[in-house]
Amino acid sequence: MNNHICITCGNQHASDDTTPAHCAICEDERQWVRHAGQAWTTLDELASSHSNVFNTLEPGLTEIVTQPKFAIGQRALLVQTPDGNVLWDCVSLIDDATIEAIEALGGIASLAMSHPHMYASMVAWSHAFGDAPIYLHAANQRWVMRPDPVIEYWQGDSRCLAQGVSLQRCGGHFTGSTVLHWPAGADGRGVLLSSDTLYVTQDRKYVSFMYSYPNFIPLSAPVVEGVVGKVAPLEFDRIYSHFSGLVIDKDAKAVVQRSLVRYRRAIGS
Repeated sequence: MNNHICITCGNQHASDDTTPAHCAICEDERQWVRHAGQAWTTLDELASSHSNVFNTLEPGLTEIVTQPKFAIGQRALLVQTPDGNVLWDCVSLIDDATIEAIEALGGIASLAMSHPHMYASMVAWSHAFGDAPIYLHAANQRWVMRPDPVIEYWQGDSRCLAQGVSLQRCGGHFTGSTVLHWPAGADGRGVLLSSDTLYVTQDRKYVSFMYSYPNFIPLSAPVVEGVVGKVAPLEFDRIYSHFSGLVIDKDAKAVVQRSLVRYRRAIGS
């Protein structure tokens, strides 16, 4: 049985002898289907041409990036805590070299995903680390392409994990879009792992907010105000987004507020 992986969004689908006809995530208006049509790969095929690279971003935080670029090119982030490591977001490739490298960093105690575009091969990753639980917001359950008992759906606006690490549902991009708050990061000043709930812009001076980034569908001002309102009570000085290099290194909380003002002005609200 092969778990087919969509080459556009990188999401692994349920086991089946036949190639899936559709990828619901790509057919959603926030994503896209390739002009040449839907195409698939498997973990074995992916491992034959790609590998994962590990980069330390700061003490206790490591990014995992697949090279050459696959799917949308996102990174996963490993947060190390005394109570066990948390894998934030995911990439499609998991292989023996990746498992060995992560075991050397303390393994994975739990996984948490920001939104469906980052689910990738999360179930395969969980199985590789002793069926570590995957925490997903229940509002995004319909977008799980490979259901499995390791997935734990949480509800409400926050969920505590290890050593002060918590998940915060902000909404916006997806109803269940979530950020991870790591208070011990940035030398104790606090870190927000924002994925693209708060998308760090290329100039790394602002964050932005969209319903669909590739299809250029904005969010309304009230929805964006709701996203910012959810992170306002948190203490953080740094933000890491979902692509390599996208980081607000300092004064991130002020950057978020400044970004809200700019966004409202841009859409005429």
